[in-house]
Amino acid sequence: MLGRLNHVAIVVPDLAAAVATYRETLGACVTEPQALPEHGVTVVFIDVGNTKIELLEPLGQGSPIAAFLDKNPSGGMHHVCYEVDDILGARDRLKAGGARVLGDGNPKAGAHGKPVLFLHPKDFFGTLIELEQA
Repeated sequence: MLGRLNHVAIVVPDLAAAVATYRETLGACVTEPQALPEHGVTVVFIDVGNTKIELLEPLGQGSPIAAFLDKNPSGGMHHVCYEVDDILGARDRLKAGGARVLGDGNPKAGAHGKPVLFLHPKDFFGTLIELEQA
């Protein structure tokens, strides 16, 4: 069911500062910030060849990652995203096996314009999992 690792997401308290660090200190090529109001975040991507790093900053007070920053003021690893060939089939198979899909269970458009779902971290050893349609 799982395809390749699409990205590792890191929540940061200051996206501009994080971009500067990745660009200037690590020499990374960083995309322009993209606001995703439906997810409550602003994102940038760093291509590292075989996958991407996604830097996330809260967008507004209702952001779902604001609570993460409250607990982790310096930021930190938030989730991993895997590609799947059939996101609805994957969702149905996971739910049948007892996994919890967050939200209403229906895919939303992610940062790449492709359908995504999130799986409850308690079902995956404390790791929030994002699935993205390949």
